[in-house]
Amino acid sequence: MRPVPSPAVHYDPSSLYLGLAIAALTAFGMWSVFRKTGRPGWPAVVPFYNVWVLSKVAGRPGWWGILFIVPVLGAVLGIIVARDVGRRFGKGPAFSFFLLWLLFFIGYPMLGWSDARVIRPSR
Repeated sequence: MRPVPSPAVHYDPSSLYLGLAIAALTAFGMWSVFRKTGRPGWPAVVPFYNVWVLSKVAGRPGWWGILFIVPVLGAVLGIIVARDVGRRFGKGPAFSFFLLWLLFFIGYPMLGWSDARVIRPSR
């Protein structure tokens, strides 16, 4: 009898590069958004703490960042926080939903590196 070969797992390194590029774009974009709101930018590169600070930027309690790990609740809170961050910069609900929540790796760099200014202070 011949041994049955195990299925080979093919790993494509381009997915790693794409993931790192998305993470870097998001982190640097959030860094700029945090700086525009008068906060230091370094929390953008610290996992979990960046969500805490983003909740504070949105005018929500920081402990909302902890609730982001709950599956359905995290998605709902993410939409609310994205809406509030967009509103704070004078952006509409479509920008907030599509670019700050759904395509965050495009939205935060756009918000951080554009001439958008904070028009509403956080609560």
